[in-house]
Amino acid sequence: MTNANTAMLNKVPVVTPSFWIIKIMATTVGETGADYLAVHVGFGTAVTGTIMATLLLAALLLQLRANTYVPWIYWLTVVLVSVVGTQITDALTDGLEVSLYLSTAVFAVLLATIFALWYAVERTLSIQTIVTRRRELFYWAAVLCTFALGTAAGDLATEALNLGFTLGVGVFGLLIAIIATAYYLGVNAVLTFWLAYILTRPLGASLGDLLSQSQTNGGVGLGTIVTSVIFLVVISILVLRLTILQSWPPISLPSVDDS
Repeated sequence: MTNANTAMLNKVPVVTPSFWIIKIMATTVGETGADYLAVHVGFGTAVTGTIMATLLLAALLLQLRANTYVPWIYWLTVVLVSVVGTQITDALTDGLEVSLYLSTAVFAVLLATIFALWYAVERTLSIQTIVTRRRELFYWAAVLCTFALGTAAGDLATEALNLGFTLGVGVFGLLIAIIATAYYLGVNAVLTFWLAYILTRPLGASLGDLLSQSQTNGGVGLGTIVTSVIFLVVISILVLRLTILQSWPPISLPSVDDS
């Protein structure tokens, strides 16, 4: 592949229940993993951000070099995008003291701009047509922005608006259910996909906080380590399953003569 328009096999997985499960868990790992490295390990925000950005760049290069969808590379990139997206929002909120209202609005505008440019150039936003390098770059730019926007919107809802972790999980889960219902009623598939994709970020973040935070803070009290490990194990099992299923050759059944 030598230019942005070189055709290749689709680089994004088919949207199935496993896709959404892994996506939500990846967002949870992004929330708990970033907190663990920065606070409990003691790396601090700057060092953690540098490490995660470097790992993301390496994973993204692997993803871009692949000629087709490779489950472990794709989902490793998603997990790292989740961590980096979380850190971008946290750096603005905690480091630069940018209002969550402002950061949410800015990321929403930025994502809308990415979508507008993507559609203007490619005339589609469908993830089932990520078959050129340029479309893939648009896709990952949008994904990173959805994680940053989802983090800001989730923090705005659970902290600034005082929804709390449990209510946050319920509210974002309900919104996703409404979008899923709209999809099954015939609303545009691309629109409903991206709306659900954005909302899985605050859902995963709220779920991560609910499980990891202490009971005195309204959580279950599992801690960031246990929560991250549990979700990483589940993600690994699901990705391994997808890899095995992808490697199996299709079964050819003998033809039957209807006569």
